[in-house]
Amino acid sequence: MAPNSQASVNGAKYPNPTMNNLDLEHQPTQDLNTSKDNDDFDYSKRSQWLRAAVLGANDGLISTASLMMGVGAVKQDIKAMILTGFAGLVAGACSMAIGEFVSVYSQLDIEVAQMKRDNKNNKQNSPVVHLVGDEEGEEKENLPNPLQAAAASALAFSVGAMVPLLAASFIKEYGARLGAVAVAVTLALMVFGWLGAALGKAPVLRSTVRVLVGGWMAMAITFGLTKLIGSSGL
Repeated sequence: MAPNSQASVNGAKYPNPTMNNLDLEHQPTQDLNTSKDNDDFDYSKRSQWLRAAVLGANDGLISTASLMMGVGAVKQDIKAMILTGFAGLVAGACSMAIGEFVSVYSQLDIEVAQMKRDNKNNKQNSPVVHLVGDEEGEEKENLPNPLQAAAASALAFSVGAMVPLLAASFIKEYGARLGAVAVAVTLALMVFGWLGAALGKAPVLRSTVRVLVGGWMAMAITFGLTKLIGSSGL
């Protein structure tokens, strides 16, 4: 006879401890494992690509907007402002891509050299050769990719630089154009600051304020110095 969840003793029914224990053992284990997987996620693994993406987007946004505001301080022509922003986008994206490629490639060379030294020592000291080969394959998969980093940096820079360009492209009136650029950049800085903090599980308010104040300072300093030099007749 199959065991029942209850057993009868002298006409009274008592719960079957074996079945209840099995039920209690399975359910909490699954919940605990799920909670543990969520709590134990290492957000530092995102640091490399997150740093490149956030840095690239912020750099594209702030540098292009500052260039456009600087030119706008001495020239009211919309064409000059747009051409300056576009030149800043192209030059900045190329600079970010080349700089990231060289930087990550240098890091790759160092890690590969160190990996070869470690594997050579492991093969001399370890009798199990196939395990060393498996470890070497896993290490190669975790190596940084210079082309991927360069492409991500250039793309992120371009995305950030498009914000002030689009904000100024359709406004001919001088004052309104400067105001539109400032408002668009402010909103984008808030979004980038929040996004970087949310993806890295960092304090959102602190990150957003830091990015916002830095962007305002860059635009104000560029605008002020360019206006000063332009008014002096140099």
